[in-house]
Amino acid sequence: MSGRETFTTEDEGATLGALTGVRSSKRSFYPEYRRSNERLALAVQALDEISRAVVRSAEGPRALIEAVVTTAQEHLQAEWVLLAIADGPLYGMQPGFLLATDGQLIDKEAHLPDEVREQLKIIRKRPWELESGDSEAGCVRALMTLEGEPVGGFVGRPGPDLEVTGTDQAIIRVLANQAAVALYNSNLLHTTAQLRGRAEQLNEEASRHNKDLVERNAELQEARRRLTAAVQRQIIDDERHRIARELHDSVTQAVLSAGMTVEVCRSELAAMDDPAAWQVAQRLVPAKELTQQAVYQLRSAIYALHHGTDEESATLPVLLERLSHVHLPTDVDIAVHVEGTPVPLPAEAEHSLLRLTGEALFNIAAHARADRAVVCLCYEPDRVVLLIADDGDGDPAQLRETLRIANMTDLDGRHRGLSNMAARARELGSELTIGRADLGGVLMRLEAPLPLPEGDADD
Repeated sequence: MSGRETFTTEDEGATLGALTGVRSSKRSFYPEYRRSNERLALAVQALDEISRAVVRSAEGPRALIEAVVTTAQEHLQAEWVLLAIADGPLYGMQPGFLLATDGQLIDKEAHLPDEVREQLKIIRKRPWELESGDSEAGCVRALMTLEGEPVGGFVGRPGPDLEVTGTDQAIIRVLANQAAVALYNSNLLHTTAQLRGRAEQLNEEASRHNKDLVERNAELQEARRRLTAAVQRQIIDDERHRIARELHDSVTQAVLSAGMTVEVCRSELAAMDDPAAWQVAQRLVPAKELTQQAVYQLRSAIYALHHGTDEESATLPVLLERLSHVHLPTDVDIAVHVEGTPVPLPAEAEHSLLRLTGEALFNIAAHARADRAVVCLCYEPDRVVLLIADDGDGDPAQLRETLRIANMTDLDGRHRGLSNMAARARELGSELTIGRADLGGVLMRLEAPLPLPEGDADD
């Protein structure tokens, strides 16, 4: 053959019959087949779009409804498509309806056209009327059901160029029912997500409350401990004050009276013109000095008893400064120096250092015939060093020997103060060393390693 060949409808039918094995004598067979094939392609495309729409449940009801109405509008080439939720299991889902028209998505009832608003009322109140699939208004309608119960519906006005067939109605029904299931699953998914989020929030709140409860319980325990300690301190303070009053009103007065009596007797004996009386008067001089020292010791003890609570509220440097002003048997100029950055120490350790310093200063004032004394407290990274020096006439070697004998025997209680100082040093993990001071007198040195041990203070 040459040139362009012309095929008639009969030729097309014969060719189609040869290719498909289908024979027909109707001239309209092939055009109808082509239209059916086009509608089938559109149906398959619509089903594909439906599957794409209904799997968007994870994005939430809004995204799902938007995808569904857009798919329905495209398939029907509709002027508008309305999807709405009926009063039922899905009631309360947002948005409750959505209208797709002229490229817009409307979810506010006030913006709906009158005919659409009427269809919305039907879906909400009488959704079973949508089962007929058509209406007098020329709209395509489909009921959304879930387990046989109406939950919403589709209403759409197809485009003028589209001939709605039974296949189109079936596709819309499929879309409607699949949308109902997808909306229900989406609602469950988001409800579950909200409940899970709320559960996590409640769990976090419970964790915070538990943490707060633990902290409050710790604070309560600390407050209880402090209250108990305060009550105990109050009891001890009351007892201290009672003992201080007894010492001041009875013992001190008795010692003063004894000292005055000794002094009167000594003066009278010294005034006699009798060698024997004069010798007795000389023997009474040490007794006078002993009574004076006893009075001074009693006054120091009364001061300590009255200021026991105040000492706990101040730092060790402040306490040492206060201690240097305590009334002593002689006028000794005491200087307190602090080197390094003070660090908080256990109360028991500060108590021991303070008592050791007080005992040393009292010995200096009572026995060393000193004019000056220096207390130096050195804070170093790994230790605390306490130095106590004077310019008196004390002999370090003799004091070391006296301390050794006191630790071994101490039969009559003498030199108990020196032994107590050494014991306090050992409690702090140190040794009390006695040497010669640059001032000319005695130097007592204590090096306590940090951290200092905690223990019960010896009041």
